[in-house]
Amino acid sequence: MSTLRVLGIDPGLTRCGVGVVDVARNRTATLVHVGVVRSAADSPIAERLATIARGIREVLDLTQPHVVAVERVFAQHNLHSVTGTAQASGVALMLAAERGIPAATHTPSEVKAAVTGYGAADKLQVQTMIQRVLRLDALPQPADAADALALALCHAWGGGVSAQAHVADTSLTPAQRAWAEAEKRSRTKRVART
Repeated sequence: MSTLRVLGIDPGLTRCGVGVVDVARNRTATLVHVGVVRSAADSPIAERLATIARGIREVLDLTQPHVVAVERVFAQHNLHSVTGTAQASGVALMLAAERGIPAATHTPSEVKAAVTGYGAADKLQVQTMIQRVLRLDALPQPADAADALALALCHAWGGGVSAQAHVADTSLTPAQRAWAEAEKRSRTKRVART
């Protein structure tokens, strides 16, 4: 496989960010698709989830990703907000599983660190780095779309099993292989501590 196509999903009920990138073995990335699936806040929850599912299905059909990366839901102060996010996340993971597409989840700080080098980066810093990495003319808008692209890049740059298999290719330079191995060791240490 010369490139890895990753669909990143920033789950949400009102705005669900979707971003697809192709990442080459040398870690260069190209934008394939970016957008936001929206549902009406005054619609019943079942209809909102169906709207999110339709939007994600359309992106899956259009782009045919090799892997799906979804933001991992974490506890927030607003229980209502985290519940909707968790439901949208479940829909995304289910749709990937239905199609036999590997899926992974990544925490917001993991994604920010992968893209900006700083796990507490703000939205503007993430958008700016996405613009640079993908050589875009403008910042990706809204922030949900930028977050989806960041998730895709995080995964492709070493965030999951499919990405690790991709970067393990023998065409990598010794420095690129060393970087991939260091990332793998770092993840293993983090998991061992938890």
